[in-house]
Amino acid sequence: MNTPASRPRPSTIHDVAREAGVSRGTVSRVLNGGHYVSPTAKAAVDRAIRKTGYVVNRHARSLITGKSDSVAFLLTEPQERFFEDPNFNVLLRACTQALAAQDIPLLLMIAGTEDERRRNLRFIEAGHVDGVLLVSSHSGEPVVARLHEAGVPVVACGKPLGQTTKVGYVAADDRDGARDMVRHLYMSGRRRIATVTGPLDTPGGVERLAGYREMLAECGLHADEALIATGDYSRVGGESAVAQLLERAPDIDAVFVASDLMALGALDALHQAGRHAPDDVAVGGFDDSPAALAARPPLTTIRQPWDRISGEMVRMLLARIAGEKPSTVILPTELVVRESA
Repeated sequence: MNTPASRPRPSTIHDVAREAGVSRGTVSRVLNGGHYVSPTAKAAVDRAIRKTGYVVNRHARSLITGKSDSVAFLLTEPQERFFEDPNFNVLLRACTQALAAQDIPLLLMIAGTEDERRRNLRFIEAGHVDGVLLVSSHSGEPVVARLHEAGVPVVACGKPLGQTTKVGYVAADDRDGARDMVRHLYMSGRRRIATVTGPLDTPGGVERLAGYREMLAECGLHADEALIATGDYSRVGGESAVAQLLERAPDIDAVFVASDLMALGALDALHQAGRHAPDDVAVGGFDDSPAALAARPPLTTIRQPWDRISGEMVRMLLARIAGEKPSTVILPTELVVRESA
C-alpha cells in the first residue's frame, strides 16, 4: 500500500514533452485544440499522454483560457420527474456519452423550483460551465431568455416556445409523429379516436395536438372537443385524463396519448373501467421510451431518435461555444407497431 511519501508523482506536461520528443509549447498546443501542430507531432504527443498517464489539470487550464471545459445539463423540472420520466435519463446518458468522446464533463443541474433556478443560473452565469444543454417538458422561456441575455451558449431539447429566433434547438417532428399515429389508428378501423395531450404550454403538447387535428380532418373525422383531454406527461395524469374521456365519450375506440408514461396511465384507467387494449380501445403512445416495452400490452408508439437528438445537441452546443450562430435541427420520428394498437 502506498503511503503519501511513496505515492508516485503525477505526470506533468514536461514529462509528456520529454517522452514525445517535442517542446512543452507543442504539448500545450495539442492540449488546447491541436492548432499549428503537425499530424506527426500530435500523434507523438497523444502516445506520450497515454504512456505517461498525464491528466489535464482543468482548473489550471481554465485560469489561462477563461473556459471551464465543462457543460451543464439543465433540467427545469421537479426532481421527482427526473426519476419518473425515463426520457430524461435516456437523454442524459446519451449526452454524457457524446461529450465523453470530446473529453468534456457534463454537470447535471435540476431546477424545478424558483429557488433552484436562481441558484443554478447564478452558478452558470458566473462562468463555471461553457454552455448549457437545456431540457424541459415546458417551454423554459424565462430560463432561455436569461441565458440568452447573459451571453451563455445554449441549445434546447425541443422547440422553446417564444424563443425560436434566439436559441438553437433540436427537436423530433412532433406534429408528423402525431399524424402517423392517428393515421395508423384510422387505418386499423378506429373511428372514435380520442387524444390525451401534453401540457399546452409545451412544444410537444401543442405540436402533437395539431398533428392529431390535422390527420382527423384528412380522414374526414370531426375533432370533437369531448375527445380531447389535457395531460401532464405523468402516469397519474394519463390515468385521470382517460377516466375523463370515458365519462364524456364512452364510445371511444382508440386514444392517442402524447407520451408513453401517460399511456401507461391510460391502460390503468381502461383496466379499471373493465376495458382492454386493443380489443375495446386501441392505445398509442409517443416516445418509444422504456415504458413502452414495460406496458401490458406493449405499446404501439412513436419513436423519438434520442441518440441522434443528443448527438446533435452536443454538436450544436460545441459549435455555439466556438462562436457559431444558433441553428435548428428537426429529426424525423418513426411509428413502432406493437400489441396495444
